Amino acid sequence: MKEVVSISLGTSSQDFAFTTEFLGQKLHVRRIGTNGSRAGAVKLIRQWDKKAAAIGIGVLKDRYKVGAHRFIEKDSAHLKAAATDAPITTGGRLGDIFQEWAVRHAQTHLGKVFNNARVLFFSGLSDYKLAVAMSEFTSNLQFADPLQQLGVPKLLGSLDALHLYATGAHYVKDWSLPSALAAGPVKEWTRFVLRKAVQKATVIVAPVHALDEFGLEELAGKTIITSTVNEERIAQFRDKGVHLVIDGAPFMQGHVLGPNLLDAMIVAATGKTPNEILEDDYLEIISAGTFEPRIIYPDGFRRVNRFAFVIHPLSQEYFKKVKPIELLSYVSPPVLMNSLEKAMAFAPPFVYSKVSGIRSPNGVEAEGWLISVGGTPKEIMRHSPEFTYRRLLDAAAMAKRLGAQIMGLGAFTKVVGDAGLTVAKRAPLPITTGNSYSASGALWAAHDAMLRLRLLPAPEGKGRIQFKAMVVGATGAIGSVCARLLTRVANEVYLVSPETAKLLALKESILQETPDAKVFLSAHADKDLAEMDMVVTATSGAGKKVLDIMRVKPGCVITDVARPLDLPASEVAKRPDVLVIESGEIELPGEVQMKNIGLPKGVAYACLAETIVLALEGRFENFTVGRAIEWEKVREIYKLGLKHGMKLAAISGVNGPFSDEDIAQVRGLALVERARRAAAAKELATLDRTSVEKPYRRTTETTGTTTRHATLRKATRTATARAQVRTKGATAAISATLVNAAE
Repeated sequence: MKEVVSISLGTSSQDFAFTTEFLGQKLHVRRIGTNGSRAGAVKLIRQWDKKAAAIGIGVLKDRYKVGAHRFIEKDSAHLKAAATDAPITTGGRLGDIFQEWAVRHAQTHLGKVFNNARVLFFSGLSDYKLAVAMSEFTSNLQFADPLQQLGVPKLLGSLDALHLYATGAHYVKDWSLPSALAAGPVKEWTRFVLRKAVQKATVIVAPVHALDEFGLEELAGKTIITSTVNEERIAQFRDKGVHLVIDGAPFMQGHVLGPNLLDAMIVAATGKTPNEILEDDYLEIISAGTFEPRIIYPDGFRRVNRFAFVIHPLSQEYFKKVKPIELLSYVSPPVLMNSLEKAMAFAPPFVYSKVSGIRSPNGVEAEGWLISVGGTPKEIMRHSPEFTYRRLLDAAAMAKRLGAQIMGLGAFTKVVGDAGLTVAKRAPLPITTGNSYSASGALWAAHDAMLRLRLLPAPEGKGRIQFKAMVVGATGAIGSVCARLLTRVANEVYLVSPETAKLLALKESILQETPDAKVFLSAHADKDLAEMDMVVTATSGAGKKVLDIMRVKPGCVITDVARPLDLPASEVAKRPDVLVIESGEIELPGEVQMKNIGLPKGVAYACLAETIVLALEGRFENFTVGRAIEWEKVREIYKLGLKHGMKLAAISGVNGPFSDEDIAQVRGLALVERARRAAAAKELATLDRTSVEKPYRRTTETTGTTTRHATLRKATRTATARAQVRTKGATAAISATLVNAAE
């Protein structure tokens, strides 16, 4: 039986021994720790030099390469020189293979877990190959080599910087600080800088023992890439809040084997020296064995994905949320606020709020940042699309530095130019406008509102519901999808847009998908507005009046998807018998923490919710961009939202969420107004028979049709006035009667 021994500078409390059959050879394997004593390690090497078939030493790699520069570790060379007979190895090459394999394995099996992650390497020189591999998934790399080696409070921020550092590292590699400085302020300062770097990172690459001095404050929520993590270390990581550990060391006979020990076993079993073993040998041995990288969740499954979302002020009122501007607004003339509005459009993006606490029922979490650009809709529309593109690309660069894996565009930032296509092509991370979920959420909310009002006849079977719907802004990104969805359920759909050619093309496309749909077109909303049971406004009119609310049918549900709203509070107040809701807001899962965005706690706009859903799903890709939204994506994001616990929030209007009492009041007023209009129409019909038809028969013989038309107009005014007089003062009684009857 061959003896294989690993001599480690680590603690002796983790020593073990076992016997195994490996590559056709029977081996007795043991690990011996020296508790940090190099002299003790040299003594053990000399002791086992004559007895062991191979010796592994658990120290740094004996040599490594960064670009064109090669480095040799003197400590490793000193220990290796203590053995004269037994082959000795640090397992450096094997460790590189296992570590890189572990990272690639995790990226594949966990689903893009390292995309745009903020990765901190304690030593980029010794982990250079892993850094190159990691650069395929993220460019957010930092290296603490100057800090660790020289005490310089500086982190390297790229592979190019690491190459430059390696060029000069030859000259200072063996330099060390004077003992007085190393033990004093410099040491404390380097510790402070390193702790701050660890706190900001998402992923830490370091030897397992180097993490012992860090606690919950630094390691909570982190992913650790290391080697040789035993049960004791896992328990420590659990206490420190580590989410995920990726271990490149193999597991055998109930023990975690360091690369040096496994390499020594290969040397002993094959009879080759460490230098004679080729990469093909390693590939054959690893492929034939049961080795696999270890993915460890110290405290159960945890996965946190990251997103960013761009917001902007919708009016000058939003600037007043900033204290100095709020005070200034009380005394400044409007011209000063107008100048401020123009100046803010040029302001660089900034983080408005950190978002945390979002947790899907399947355990995946999301955190992110709301990044604000300064332009109001008025300013965004006043400048060229390229002006806004530059601000959005600056925001995307900021999001990338923060570690976001996908970014969403909110409000008018997704309307400008080609609706996100250019930004998606030029941004350093995936982009979505959120329009798919906005369309889905708008109709989700409208459907729920109509059910709660109970003014439509119950549907018969699975056919279309007997109601008429209108989409204002039908040729836009959200409007066109709403139109396609409504034609599948509504009896008649009216599409409104000033872009007549696009309307014709949209109708043609809809009829190809839904041949039996009844679709009507108009350039103006008011033409057919009075007959509608549902209206969706999805324009980009930036506050322009798009419809006359006084023409709307009592009990109509209006879903205002536009930002700024197509129907301001002053307009909505004119029709208390109409339910005007602000799009379909989404209630996020978990205990959500973020600053006020004008919605109840834990509630987000649908476009923001789409970004969060994609983050929870790990779909880091351009999802909804451009104006041609795909129906399949609308359906997909709706299903993904349900999967991750998204719910339709309380239906909200311009004055906040609607309670059941609010909706009952709208229903009652709608019934009253419908009764009043029915009474007026009935009296008009009576007057038409008694006061119009006879004069018409007399006058047609002498004066023709002109006199009849004048008489009709006069009779109509008379009937309407009489109906209003009878209804005035009795509204409450009629309302109670009709509501009780309806119940």
